[in-house]
Amino acid sequence: MTHASDTSETTDTSDTHMSDGNGFQEPDRGSGAQEPGGTGSLSGTGSLSGTGGLGGQDSPNGRVRHVPLSTEGLPAWLDPVARAALTIRPTQLSRFLPPESGAGRQSAVLILFGEGARGPELLLMERSGNLRSHAGQPSFPGGSLDPEDGDPLAEGPLRAALREAEEETGLDPRGVQLFGVLPKLFIPVSDFVVTPVLGWWRTPTPVGVVDPAETARVFTVPVSDLTDPGNRATTIHPSGHQGPAFLVESALVWGFTAGVIDRILHFAGWERPWDRTKQVPLDWRA
Repeated sequence: MTHASDTSETTDTSDTHMSDGNGFQEPDRGSGAQEPGGTGSLSGTGSLSGTGGLGGQDSPNGRVRHVPLSTEGLPAWLDPVARAALTIRPTQLSRFLPPESGAGRQSAVLILFGEGARGPELLLMERSGNLRSHAGQPSFPGGSLDPEDGDPLAEGPLRAALREAEEETGLDPRGVQLFGVLPKLFIPVSDFVVTPVLGWWRTPTPVGVVDPAETARVFTVPVSDLTDPGNRATTIHPSGHQGPAFLVESALVWGFTAGVIDRILHFAGWERPWDRTKQVPLDWRA
């Protein structure tokens, strides 16, 4: 598996991972934040299509042939996320946009929401502490598109997100319903074009570390912990870059992963006011 990295000028192709990034700007923020669990309903599916809902239909050779996008049957608390995915603009996520030429290394991550003992939760993984770059850093499952994933402008990112999640966490993609795609983001340092794919863990399956040399642990984070102002902070990198961070599950979630989570919380209306002066310094190894 080849993954995206974005915090150094050189890319370590042996273990690069889409685990952290920069370039997330702070757009104007609205008010009226609410906690997950609202009762609003999603009317219509906008540009979403497909009625199967789960993570793809198998072809005779065992590979996923068609990956539908569907909002059918989503829990009500996910409605704000599904609505935001239909209208959010790339510039509302990041100031770094994919090159108009189409250049860049196509990649995808799976942003998988589920229901846990403490309510809505998000699936994350933590890189092995023995890796040469970004050791111990939390991230979404994901990585580069393989040729068999298909067209990066069509279903390729959907297949890649599910494939990488299965390879990294052991989840069964047949239990995942993909319900939206966020705009592609660009990581200039590593030249990755990243497609964030939104999923609902309709039928959860056991997950865990598949390759200990690459992954230290696989874990879920309650959304209530992510929205808790006490768990929010701003990371300060020696390069001068600042970005949102979350201190959850004995981990510091920052960079690309934290930036995407921060924007989802904001545009879903789940964000609660937090102290942006609370800082966590990073070192050059980050």
